[in-house]
Amino acid sequence: MSRVLVMEDDPSMLRGLTDVLRREGYDVHAVTDGEAGYEWAKAKRPDLIVLDLMLPKMSGYEVCRKLRSEADPPLIMMLTARAEEADRVLGLDLGADDYVTKPFSLREFLARVRALLRRSRPALPLPDQVQVEAVFIDFRRYEASKAGQSLEMTRREFQLLRALASRPGEVIKRSELLDQVWGLEAYPTTRTIDNHIAGLRAKIEREPAEPQHLLTIRGVGYKWMP
Repeated sequence: MSRVLVMEDDPSMLRGLTDVLRREGYDVHAVTDGEAGYEWAKAKRPDLIVLDLMLPKMSGYEVCRKLRSEADPPLIMMLTARAEEADRVLGLDLGADDYVTKPFSLREFLARVRALLRRSRPALPLPDQVQVEAVFIDFRRYEASKAGQSLEMTRREFQLLRALASRPGEVIKRSELLDQVWGLEAYPTTRTIDNHIAGLRAKIEREPAEPQHLLTIRGVGYKWMP
């Protein structure tokens, strides 16, 4: 579980960000001033800091500068109402990994959080092919067959199955699959994933209503069992 520190002095904004991140399964700690956030970050080593610039006691700029001067700094997403280019450039020059200007949609915010955290993890090799029972799938050629007969699959279905097959036996959250397969700019919903999984089961599983390979982990995501 990724640990996220939210540093924001607006109570309603802080509560909203904290709630939505916790619903996504992150371990979240919240503070309302720069000094407290800086000390907590040094002691607890969060994976990501969501950092408002206009903080009491120590500005977000100063927090960013100090953390970036230390070994193994966390990822930092700057969050501010300032929209001027000079402010964005200064934040990025100080070492911020991303910059979100208020107002913003929570879907965009979560997509950017997922993208930053995924960027920090080492990339896993993607399989070129998979075979389960009578189904054979070639991800390089975007070709699939079942019992020797051509099997029609959409490009998204190929990409989704390949992402799951890259980590066999491991539960992958819906949010992570959305980010990896659909990307940052699309902002699809988790229902999108569910619909594609249903389509894949109809094509791959012997009994789609009782799947043996594309398993649902309720409230979390999906798991591929070869």
